[in-house]
Amino acid sequence: MVFNFDAPINRRKTDSIRWDANPQDVIPLWVADMDFACPPCVVDALSARVQHGVFGYTHSPRTLPEAIANYLQVHYTWEVDPSWIVFLPNVVSGLHTAVRQLTTPNQHVLIPRPVYHHLRLACTHAPRDFTELPLALEANRWVLPFAQLDEFAKPGTRLLLLCNPQNPGGTVFTRAELSQIADFCLAKDILICADEIHAGLVLDDNKRHIPIASLSKAISMNTVTLMSLNKTFNFPGAGLAWAVAENPLIRKAMQTDLHSTIADPSLFSYVATQAALDEGEPWRKALIQYLRENRHLVETRINASNILHFAHSEASYLAWIDCSKLGLAKPQDLFLQHGIHLSPGSQFNEPKFVRLNFGTQRALLNQALDRMELAIRN
Repeated sequence: MVFNFDAPINRRKTDSIRWDANPQDVIPLWVADMDFACPPCVVDALSARVQHGVFGYTHSPRTLPEAIANYLQVHYTWEVDPSWIVFLPNVVSGLHTAVRQLTTPNQHVLIPRPVYHHLRLACTHAPRDFTELPLALEANRWVLPFAQLDEFAKPGTRLLLLCNPQNPGGTVFTRAELSQIADFCLAKDILICADEIHAGLVLDDNKRHIPIASLSKAISMNTVTLMSLNKTFNFPGAGLAWAVAENPLIRKAMQTDLHSTIADPSLFSYVATQAALDEGEPWRKALIQYLRENRHLVETRINASNILHFAHSEASYLAWIDCSKLGLAKPQDLFLQHGIHLSPGSQFNEPKFVRLNFGTQRALLNQALDRMELAIRN
């Protein structure tokens, strides 16, 4: 089947956070959802469920944990017992639960910088003391300070929040890099909460996502992994997430407040996820190819400016762009003045950067890049 990712789709007046926040003349490339229709298999499954016409209280499908376990085995060679899986409404709720339930108020958390802002918010809202691990650009990849991890730990450090593939930098951590993180955490008795929501969006042919919990039994017992198909198959408004925890104590902690202050996933999220698991792979492979070409376009045009710099992104549809040569405190404002809405680097604690979402039609992406070039010239 041929999938047309170039087909324009009007998302205005659909209650889209990205599109309804801006005037008609602004191209919004900020919030991390894509402008592509969901896979036909997902649309068909949702349509069939709607036609049934009854949307009563719903439990998770009995077969879904096994389907997820099979998916993790096929895609990541990760053997997971279906009983280790806890369903969540989204990864964000899992991050907040992990920080609140796996640490005490007097304990300390480690998080990368830059990183998806909810890792930091999970700590500030708990609240928990935390220290940021600054990523450095090495061989055009954003990597953690592996050799200096001991320097950031405190006597009360109890949890490390990991984002792999990394958002916003796009790094897919190697087995050797993950082993350094795992060994450090085991030696210091530090638990790991791994946000792996972008696992299905690895763009480089020679890279493969490795769940950190798959490294060994010891690491698995020390880790909770948060995953979802929401990003990969583009249904964050109708999707769910799950936590994988072999350790029964961690698994029980991740179930805290479920069915009370943390809502169950919706009926439609179960349907969408099951359909993507069962039949979504051809669409995903086509998407990856399209995103690779979009990434190449952004890399080529951004780096040709010799002012902005986009380090190579190994995964996802997000470009982390260094704007420090512009000398602006808020570079996102310059681009907004020229009709492109980008995520501000300050959201990730790096104000001299912007994040660009290239999960959109190529014609629109070219228009946005034209405007960015004009902004720089002006």
